[in-house]
Amino acid sequence: MKMKSRTVIRIVAIILAATLCLWAGLSFAADQEDKVVIVTSYPKDLTGPFKKAFEAKYPGTMVEILQKKTSAGVKYIQETSQGNTSDLMWASAPDAFEVLKADGLLTRYTPTTKGIPQKIGSYPINDPAGYYIGFAGSGYGIMWNTRYLKAKKIPVPKEWADLKQPVYHNHVGMSAPSRSGTTHLTVETVLQGEGWDKGWGTWKEMAGNFKMVTERSFGVPEGVNSGDFGIGIVIDFFGFSSKATGFPVDFVYPTVTTLVPANIAIVKDAPHPKAAAAFIEYLLSVEGQELLLDPAIRRLPVNPNTYAKAPKDFPNPFEDKSIGAAVKFDVELSKNRYNIVNSLFDVMITYRREDLVKATLAIQEAEAALAGKSNAKAEALIKDARALVTAMPISEAEAVDGKFPGVFTSDAFKKRKKADAKVPPRQAEIEEQWDSFTKKNYAEAEAKAQKALAMLK
Repeated sequence: MKMKSRTVIRIVAIILAATLCLWAGLSFAADQEDKVVIVTSYPKDLTGPFKKAFEAKYPGTMVEILQKKTSAGVKYIQETSQGNTSDLMWASAPDAFEVLKADGLLTRYTPTTKGIPQKIGSYPINDPAGYYIGFAGSGYGIMWNTRYLKAKKIPVPKEWADLKQPVYHNHVGMSAPSRSGTTHLTVETVLQGEGWDKGWGTWKEMAGNFKMVTERSFGVPEGVNSGDFGIGIVIDFFGFSSKATGFPVDFVYPTVTTLVPANIAIVKDAPHPKAAAAFIEYLLSVEGQELLLDPAIRRLPVNPNTYAKAPKDFPNPFEDKSIGAAVKFDVELSKNRYNIVNSLFDVMITYRREDLVKATLAIQEAEAALAGKSNAKAEALIKDARALVTAMPISEAEAVDGKFPGVFTSDAFKKRKKADAKVPPRQAEIEEQWDSFTKKNYAEAEAKAQKALAMLK
């Protein structure tokens, strides 16, 4: 009997020890690291559910969120590198992680979570060098207010080229890429998908129909949701989350789009590396990935097993291979010409939107008057006007810092709110040349279109 009692006691002790070991493994953060500090550009709508769930899973480990715009987050990590207190960088734009990687401010990490594919669309989910990890996918496209389009009898746009059409004049909104990392990727996607000259032509012809260029990326879905304008050029989760929370909106991926992973990375000399690793693994787990399906978040999980619980109309890029297949996005190219693309967009579109709209409207009116008529001179004038609008002040080769070494690379994530914001003298000189080129071309285009219209009356 004594032997049996001892045996029972021994078995209980073993089970208790194993349980304690398991608990220690699950809650290591409580015993060893009391917090994880995350620098992120994401709003509380996204970070809040993850913070709550992670802290529940790892009692005793607090998630401290330092909410900063992507540019400010990059700068913060750069400026505090000598006495780093941050564990993770968490943001959408891969360019930000490339900058930090180049500065030697990230730590390699290989996730242990199984079942994550190598690519989403045509884009690698994780940095090939191992410095940052993709946790969600995002694509770029068109969002619209269904009631607005129905009331104004405007067709639903499906492709970028649709937004060039006169029917969309004064109905489209977009933010500037200089103010939003995700908008920059949208612009860059079209440039890479269509080529430099054709891509910029597409952007300028679409922008000729813009009602506004918003000061922040959130201003676009808000404008569509409220009906301030009917159509917005946005990253996909703006459309998905607005629709899921009850707004009369919808979203479509044009053929020329790409899927780019939103990322997370461990900062060099992270003070809480184990908690940082645990947070990454939680993000990638099915449990963590399911939080991405929350109506207020609505991002594409990178773990395919998660889609079993997705809404019926939610896109699955691992089943629908057409999403993002048309563009082989080159993140290195995007990084190398980041500021130049942003400056060109601001000079040609953001700060000259009214001139561009006037020229575009004149061309559209002339083309409408020409329809069904034969007038070679008027047709030639209209063609010339279009060419003037779409003409570029620099070539693609020049844009990759070939003609302007070091001029646009002083701050890879510099955001300019206004046209008169101070920039280095050489950059200001170049932009002034671009602006003179653009202003002259738009004015001449408007004049030629008006001359053609006069011929056709």
